[in-house]
Amino acid sequence: MTALTIVALVVGIAGLVGGAELLVKGAATIASSFGIAPVVIGLTVVAFGTSAPELAVSVSAAFGGNADVAFGNVIGSNIGNILLILGASAVVGGLAVQQRIVRFDIPLLIVVSVVAMVMSLDNTIGRVDGVILFGGIVAYVAWLVRETRAERADVIEEYTESVTALEGAAVGRPTWFSAALVIVGLTVLVVGSQLLVNAATDIAESAGISDLVIGLTVVAIGTSLPELATSILAAVRGQRDIAVGNVIGSNLFNLMSVLGLTSIVSSDGIPVSDSSLRLDFPVMLAATVVLVPIVWNGSRIRRWEGLVLMGFYAAYVVYLVSDAGLVD
Repeated sequence: MTALTIVALVVGIAGLVGGAELLVKGAATIASSFGIAPVVIGLTVVAFGTSAPELAVSVSAAFGGNADVAFGNVIGSNIGNILLILGASAVVGGLAVQQRIVRFDIPLLIVVSVVAMVMSLDNTIGRVDGVILFGGIVAYVAWLVRETRAERADVIEEYTESVTALEGAAVGRPTWFSAALVIVGLTVLVVGSQLLVNAATDIAESAGISDLVIGLTVVAIGTSLPELATSILAAVRGQRDIAVGNVIGSNLFNLMSVLGLTSIVSSDGIPVSDSSLRLDFPVMLAATVVLVPIVWNGSRIRRWEGLVLMGFYAAYVVYLVSDAGLVD
């Protein structure tokens, strides 16, 4: 491992964060003309935009033959999104959760998590599995659009105020400017993802750490920084619907779109180790399930509950590192 590798890692993470910021701003402004409710914006535009680093990193890793990094990135990001990001956002200001998320989106995330785990029981998520998962995200987005279309006229003002508060900028940008932000953001994301994957792989090889552990920790946290920044900013500014919707939507996107597309483009699918089936998948599923009793009672995630979630994440990372023994 050289100094150049460390620089590439830092620049790669910075590229992911900066690219995601541009992408979210551009996409959110374009979406404002549709008058979609803030909670739905959190579940779709913001969530998918902040999950773009996971998509870019995982697809790049799959093309580069580092499927373990791709898999670890998705599972590790989902665990981090709930335990670390929701936890930190709740500690900052407490989180209110809309009933539609409690009754539909969280149960859907549990179902999708179980489906992905069942698909992995043969130690591979193949192309057919990927097509099924990706078809799920298409159906989910189509359903959200259909559900919110009737409410369009009533929520344009609310949405505009919410995005303005979240972005800290005027929503009324020209469409061409917003489209340019999306294009530049995607370009920066792709370059940053390639730098991050290459640097993480070099670190894994030089330190004797497995690609899976690197994907579950360094890469997963790095690609989750946009979700962390967006959710905390939303919580601080009182846009709690966007904060929670961002995390739940990101996890759905990671499992169905990122994991789905990555398994489709990977020649041999995505290998899933026995250790992931024993530890990482169950931790991801448990983190999702534990949200149900937390939010069902009062539709809130309180500060002390956020601290508990963050504590579980710290314990998970410590166990990963100690169990690996820093040796593959």
